[in-house]
Amino acid sequence: MAPALSFDPIREAARQWRKHWGPATAPPMAAVTSIMRAHQIVLARLNEQLEPHGLTFPRYEALMLLFYSREGSLPLGKMGTRLQVHQTSVTSLIDGLEGLGLVTRTPHPTDRRTTLATITEQGTATARAATADLNAIGFGTVPLKRSELDGLVDVLERFRREAGDFEG
Repeated sequence: MAPALSFDPIREAARQWRKHWGPATAPPMAAVTSIMRAHQIVLARLNEQLEPHGLTFPRYEALMLLFYSREGSLPLGKMGTRLQVHQTSVTSLIDGLEGLGLVTRTPHPTDRRTTLATITEQGTATARAATADLNAIGFGTVPLKRSELDGLVDVLERFRREAGDFEG
């Protein structure tokens, strides 16, 4: 990660935004920019922990999707929907996991147009070890407290629901 700045770039951006675009436009810009920067920080922390396992966070998410599936396998199309990524991204993720010996591709038993990704024993062991490492660092959310994390989840859940991310 780059060295820390001597000022908060989001606050400076908000100051500039207010000056050029008006006070009402600065809070949404600052909120979105803060979310994006926090995403970058957390992703860097997670990827650092996952690197010894040969994983990136997107590969970890795909592996965990298989880990938690009933049969240890899912159609690639269903994985794309659940991970909210394009089919070519799923193919790339599975290629990487397959290259590490964590996943295999198998034909669907009843639908020859469908390919399944199946977690291997090594994949299961890696999923467990990688998750233990991520749990040990609180999934990169230090220094936030439990109540802050709960509040953050609640606010973002409302945002996602109203954006049509899920029903309920």
